[in-house]
Amino acid sequence: MRESAPPLHWLASDEPFPPVTSAWTDKHPAPGLLAAGGALDVATLLRAYALGIFPWFGVEQPILWWSPDPRMVLQTENFKLHRSLRQTLKRFATESGHDIRVDTAFAEVINACATTARAGQPGTWIVPEMIKAYTALHQAGHAHSVETWINDELVGGLYCVNLGGMVFGESMFSHRTNASKIALAALVAFCRAHSIPMIDCQQNTSHLALLGAFEIPRAEFVAQVYDSARKSAPHWQFDALYWNQIF
Repeated sequence: MRESAPPLHWLASDEPFPPVTSAWTDKHPAPGLLAAGGALDVATLLRAYALGIFPWFGVEQPILWWSPDPRMVLQTENFKLHRSLRQTLKRFATESGHDIRVDTAFAEVINACATTARAGQPGTWIVPEMIKAYTALHQAGHAHSVETWINDELVGGLYCVNLGGMVFGESMFSHRTNASKIALAALVAFCRAHSIPMIDCQQNTSHLALLGAFEIPRAEFVAQVYDSARKSAPHWQFDALYWNQIF
């Protein structure tokens, strides 16, 4: 039986986040919920990600901050390149007019992610306030889009946050079969080429598990973020040679 939820911490402007260990546990109705309120400005988002915290809320909800335990991550060396996806990637990498681009259409990617219907979700968590916040984070050089293009048409992609040597995956979309998986594989190849060992996946999904993601204790995740975020950030540009990192 789940216990009644303890009082939720409401953040005042510029107030430090509470310790992640104070987030609601699986005994409460929203495991991982840490705090509410505060702001979505660039400085606050950077502080949050550096502590293993991320915002996630719906329409007509306050800003909600989360730090689940355990945490779903994809160790880049554990990325599962199944036979059919391998064949798809090899065709994509060699066919004319098929490109991976980075940061050429961030607005289009985040808006496509916001409007993509997902099983079991009646709405989107990428509300207008989130789009505005992550666009500002992109303009500040900390949020990036990895895009799948075919004959100059954007057919899929993802966006993520980068702090030093740490990458936090946010959302993906696909307008053609496997287009989002191609973008994710490109991100993994990029990370391997730049010695980035882990991509945060935030939530446990069967789709990500099939690609090699798994849960680790929050304490281990936060320690990894602390170490990785202090390293130099990579130059966000995709080179076709990066495909060799996963083939």
